[in-house]
Amino acid sequence: MIILFVAIVVSAFAQDEMGSDELFQKARTAAFDKKDYPLAIALSQKALKRSQEYSDIRVFLGRVYTWSDKVDSARMEFLYVIKQQPDYEDVYVAITDLEYWNNNPDTALDYCNLGLQYHPLSHDLLLRKAKILKANKKYVEAYQAALEVLQNDPANVVARSLINDIKDAASRNKVTFGYNFTWFDSNYSDYLHKSPWQILDVNYTRFTSLGSVTGRVNYGKRFGNTAFQFEMDAYPRICKGLYAYVNLGISDTSAVFPRYRAGCSLYASLPYSFEVEAGFRWLHFSGSTWIYVGSLSKYYRNFWFSTRITIVPDVHSISHSYTGIIRYYLGGADDYLHVSAGYGISPDDANSVLAYNNGTYKLISKSITMSYKRSIKKMNIISLSASLLNQEYRVGQKGNQVTVSISYQRRF
Repeated sequence: MIILFVAIVVSAFAQDEMGSDELFQKARTAAFDKKDYPLAIALSQKALKRSQEYSDIRVFLGRVYTWSDKVDSARMEFLYVIKQQPDYEDVYVAITDLEYWNNNPDTALDYCNLGLQYHPLSHDLLLRKAKILKANKKYVEAYQAALEVLQNDPANVVARSLINDIKDAASRNKVTFGYNFTWFDSNYSDYLHKSPWQILDVNYTRFTSLGSVTGRVNYGKRFGNTAFQFEMDAYPRICKGLYAYVNLGISDTSAVFPRYRAGCSLYASLPYSFEVEAGFRWLHFSGSTWIYVGSLSKYYRNFWFSTRITIVPDVHSISHSYTGIIRYYLGGADDYLHVSAGYGISPDDANSVLAYNNGTYKLISKSITMSYKRSIKKMNIISLSASLLNQEYRVGQKGNQVTVSISYQRRF
């Protein structure tokens, strides 16, 4: 009993001898690692007795009060810092959170704007401003605030996601018209050479709280045949940092499109602006083909890099194809230049998918694609694309395909 008493006395004495920095560190450990907010408050208060004007500690104390639902105490600490140090960025971030979380969006916006007067390029404040304006249904202003972050930091995944959310909230619908034309050189048969492939597509997308859903009608002309294909795409959100892609399709003539098709991928956000994908595609012509896909992507400044692999298992072998993509953002999420190079074919490429029917996906093919996407007054998006595919369509025989695509999207 005496030993325990001595230990408590020694511990208390040692704590009294701690400096404000050490007490602050212990308070952070108590709050973040142990979730012991009362201890974090007590240690922060003790640290402030030693260094009353230590703004970092006072803002931290206000945050812990916020997490403990002690709103008045939190507000008092924040206002003290604003009075003593009106250009301190973190206090405006903290008091904006406090007011927004406590259903005072107008007050939160006032403090956010006050902080931006001192720090006009603050990503933390601009993103909070965008979220508040979005909640108040001021979508144009919210878009501008988030876009400012993205223009200065294109790798900012939060800003990019927020811009998409703002667009979805402002316009729940999107209609797209596309045209795809493929020309074959004289190395192909006269039949193909005289009959370019053409695809017209019209799709309608509805944005919901669970993600987007798209219905699409494709009209294709290939090999002298014509056919319709009906597809459905969805991008459901599963949880923060995880979403999926789901595709279903059916056609009336397998000579132009697969009779049936289905696909699914999971996308997960990783640290340092990485994203990983894993999934499958299933195509059914006269028989079925299973295809497995995976990709790894990363944002870096104005660039988005992605590598993609496609695997097709066979009874006797496994076929691989690879694609590398570089995208350079000129502004928002719908303004960029895109370059990709591939070895092999992709099951998501409408022009190449027929190769899975005749087995030519196992032969050598190389491709390069360049495209440009541009938004006009935010609600209109135009996309232009051109690609060159050098394909071994029979063993030892190669030909070139040139594809030109154009599409127009309208949000409403």
